[in-house]
Amino acid sequence: MSEKILIIEDEASLARFIELELTFEGYSVTICNDGREGYERFNKEEFDLVLLDLMLPSLNGMEICRRIRRVSNVPIIMLTAKDEIMDKVAGLDSGANDYMTKPFAIEELLARMRVAFRKVKKTNSKENDIVSFMDISIDTRKMLAKVGKTPVDLTKKEYELLLYLAKNKNTVLTREQIFNGVWGYDYLGGSNIVDVYVRYLRTKIDEKFGKKYIYTARGTGYFVKDEE
Repeated sequence: MSEKILIIEDEASLARFIELELTFEGYSVTICNDGREGYERFNKEEFDLVLLDLMLPSLNGMEICRRIRRVSNVPIIMLTAKDEIMDKVAGLDSGANDYMTKPFAIEELLARMRVAFRKVKKTNSKENDIVSFMDISIDTRKMLAKVGKTPVDLTKKEYELLLYLAKNKNTVLTREQIFNGVWGYDYLGGSNIVDVYVRYLRTKIDEKFGKKYIYTARGTGYFVKDEE
C-alpha cells in the first residue's frame, strides 16, 4: 500500500510538479492550494506525510503545523521561499520535522521523505502512540480516550483539550496557554471557551467515573497529574 501524501501549497505549478514526481515514485498524492482547505482535508482523511508551504492563503503554514501537532505525529516537511534562519527555527519549533527552501531538487525532497518515513517506522516500533495520566490513556493514532478499559465518547474539541492537558501533565497551564494551544490564535471567541470545555470534560470523565482528573489552579488555569 502506497503512502498517502498531502501537499498544501498555493503555487499550483510547483504543487503539480511535485505531485507528478511523487506519483511516479508510487506515492498517493492529494493537493490543496489553500491553507484552511488543506487543514480541513487533513482532518477528514488519513495521511502519512504532509508537505506544507509556509505562506498560504486563509491559514498560514505555521498555524496549520501547530494544529496538526495537537492531534498527530505525522511527518511534516515545510516548503518555503523564506531562507532566514529565524524562519527555519520557527518552522521547526511549530512542529515541523524538516525544512526545505525553494527552489530545491526533487531528488533531495524524495530523500528527506524517505528519512522521515524511516524515523516514523523506528518510532512506531518502540512506541504505541499512547499518552496517559492516572488511569486515563489516549491513543493518538486512533484518537480514542479511555478511563481504565472504558472508552470515553468525546467530541473532537474535547479530545484535543484532554490531549493537550495530558501532554502537559504535572504543569499548570493558564487559560491563555490552553486557548492558544487548542483553539489557535485566529479563533474569534474568547478564552472563556476553555472553562466551558473543561466543564464538558469533567461531566464526561470526573463526574461519570467518580474521580478527580482535571484540577483547577485558582485564578490561573487547569492541570492534570500522574497521581491523585
